[in-house]
Amino acid sequence: MRAAGRPVRARLRDRFAASDPGLLRLTAGLRTAGAIALAVAVLALLGTDVTHLVAGALAAMVATFAIREKLRGQQAVTLALGLPVALASMTLAAALHSDIVAGDVFFVVLIFCAVYGRRFGDRGTALGLIGFQIYFVSLFVGATVSGLPELYGAVALAFGCSALVRFALVPETPTGVLERLRKAFRARLAQLLSAQLELLGAGPEEADRALERVREGTARLHETALLIQGRLAEGTTDEAVARLVQRRVADAEIAAERLGLSLLAARGAERADTLALHLPGAPVPSGGRQPVREEATVTLRRDLEALRLLVLHPVGEASKTALSHVRNRLLGYRDEENLPDASPAVQDAFRAVGEAARAVLGLRIALGGPQDESDDSPATARSREELDAEDAVLDADEAAPSEEPSGLRRPTTRAAVQVAVGSTLAMVGGELLSRDRWYWAVLTCWIVFLNTASTGEILVKGYRRLLGTVLGVLAGIVLAGAVGQHTWTAFALVLLFVFAMFYSAPLSYTLSSFFVTAALGLLYTLLHTYSLSVLVLRIEETALGAACGVIAAALVLPVQTDRRTNELLATVLERLGEVTRSAVEQLSGGPPVELLDQARDLDQALADLRAATKPLTHPVTPLRARRETARHVVALLETCAYHARSLAATAELLPTHPSIAADPRLRRAAGRIAHNIETITRHVTDEDATAGIETGPSIASLLGRSAPGAPRYGRVTDRVLRHLQRLDEGVAGLARPLGVPVTASDGV
Repeated sequence: MRAAGRPVRARLRDRFAASDPGLLRLTAGLRTAGAIALAVAVLALLGTDVTHLVAGALAAMVATFAIREKLRGQQAVTLALGLPVALASMTLAAALHSDIVAGDVFFVVLIFCAVYGRRFGDRGTALGLIGFQIYFVSLFVGATVSGLPELYGAVALAFGCSALVRFALVPETPTGVLERLRKAFRARLAQLLSAQLELLGAGPEEADRALERVREGTARLHETALLIQGRLAEGTTDEAVARLVQRRVADAEIAAERLGLSLLAARGAERADTLALHLPGAPVPSGGRQPVREEATVTLRRDLEALRLLVLHPVGEASKTALSHVRNRLLGYRDEENLPDASPAVQDAFRAVGEAARAVLGLRIALGGPQDESDDSPATARSREELDAEDAVLDADEAAPSEEPSGLRRPTTRAAVQVAVGSTLAMVGGELLSRDRWYWAVLTCWIVFLNTASTGEILVKGYRRLLGTVLGVLAGIVLAGAVGQHTWTAFALVLLFVFAMFYSAPLSYTLSSFFVTAALGLLYTLLHTYSLSVLVLRIEETALGAACGVIAAALVLPVQTDRRTNELLATVLERLGEVTRSAVEQLSGGPPVELLDQARDLDQALADLRAATKPLTHPVTPLRARRETARHVVALLETCAYHARSLAATAELLPTHPSIAADPRLRRAAGRIAHNIETITRHVTDEDATAGIETGPSIASLLGRSAPGAPRYGRVTDRVLRHLQRLDEGVAGLARPLGVPVTASDGV
């Protein structure tokens, strides 16, 4: 039974790791709920009344979620600085309790300073958040000067409980987080392979859904790769190891995406467009017909399942003969003589399996160290030699610091002014609705500005918060009647909702708002201030706060969604041009440059653009044509980024890979791509630009003829040509949705 149960437990563990990469959401929920539970338990043992229990619980929550730094030492310093900030904020709130005008003015100043503090990094953000939220807690519990000593004790104890939970009960180290992210990457890679296997054999009715699962798996794998890149600096002590892991993760991601594209082509008669892997709703090529059935596809399905098992096999376990046999067979597909007799598309899929197996081998070596080589086949030994040679040439370069705008053009300054104006409006309107609960409008106005950068993003966030609040109020009505005055039952439910709020926050802001509103309904019950009118007032104050936030964003130093997305689009195009030029230059025989960092910058810029276009692609947007255009442009850019990353990865193999050699003709052939990227960038940044992009012969035809008898290693590989051709098509495809003229040419 134990032997049978172990695979089930392993599958469940891998599935959970894939659903929450690095267990970041689980840790956030456990820490916050644990800090609240500990603070409430200690305060209850001390005989504290319900009001101070609530104050301590809210202070513990703030002290836990406000701190986002990755290193434990930095977290401890910020937490220590946060306590005097919290006490000072509570003192001022109590002292100004009876002076409405002075209290309102100070609250607006505090809000401005809290948002402006984001320019000083994670610590400035945390201290500003603590100052604002503790002031809000003071208003919520009705803090007065006479009651400050007890509140001081509750807040200090809450901070101590938060520290105990953070550093002892639910510890989190950068190394541990990175290790869990690696496991999540492995689990998500295995899930993607399962989706690709399903796609290979899907019939006409299931094909579109199977392709959608492949898209989701590809996006989730890319998300985990970005998380790993963001944690490498803190999670590894050796920069060379960090760069090696970064390289191997990038290789595995590219290989998995290439495999998906090859399988799309293998299942139908048409050439698979890379865009099909990135554009939501795009049909499956040849999706209306049954997939191609031939003897080799049975072997292909078997080998895909073997590759998935190879990915799932834990790094560091003793090598098994069966595992070595599987690995050797898959790596053998990198040699032409080992390919089965099949159609060219199916043979290309086998090549992709071989390259994916090589990427998995490199990933296992990077994460687990050297493996047992006693059972290596010649193909496996050659792959190891290539990986070792690549590792030897990895080098590190320092990235040049980027210039930041100053004055009101600085995002933190602009946001501070906007939220101060919006909070003033919310304060005035909130007090007209209620002299006692006006701060809910201010809180909503504050929250809708967090992690937003344009009017559209604020509008969508305000809508989601209002929807979650309405649903939470309905739940609060039911729970208040069910719980009644059962104090500890109510606190237990509050803890459950707080955990759910932080666990669901990265997934759904509406769901997070629902849980926090339901928890507040229970807190009102504990404070004996619950009534249906109070919960209805919360909806009104929330709607008012969201409206004030949108008004401030639209009228005070506005950043329109179009302007924001155009800026980010220009950044993506610039990064795409840099990666393409650098990779082509190196493939043409130029000096080696640092391509890993450039590819990472491209990925981050594209992630920022994807987030900024959410208001345009939201299901409730009335501008359907605009939504489809935004989705199409982002999908085309993701396609271009994939081919640019692949070119960069191939260029970095140049010094070590025997089948890839510099070809000076590439520099001339790729000139059209660079020209078109620059032209499109000018159109995005300058409304008066009139130049058009160029189209013409294929990239391969632009290379010209090789000299008779030229050696194989003196020619560029077919893979490079395919990526260049698809990149050229992708860049040209951006012209129509962006309104860029197109001119035909006979040359470069």
